[in-house]
Amino acid sequence: MSIDGYVINLEIPELTECANLLRYISNNVNQMARQMNSGGSVYPDEVNDICTKQDETNRLFGDILEQLSRLK
Repeated sequence: MSIDGYVINLEIPELTECANLLRYISNNVNQMARQMNSGGSVYPDEVNDICTKQDETNRLFGDILEQLSRLK
């Protein structure tokens, strides 16, 4: 903005979904870390769920970058 004087408000719904997925992933990873630090174990289904959400986040970020590359 300081160079050209433009303010651009981007409305990218995928960005909101990515933020939600990242919050979900970080919450689950924190819970798993607490459980492991207290001597507990982690279920493979929990790890698989996090991996699935991470894959979805990666796909959404790819979509966002593609949309941004089309802006002129």
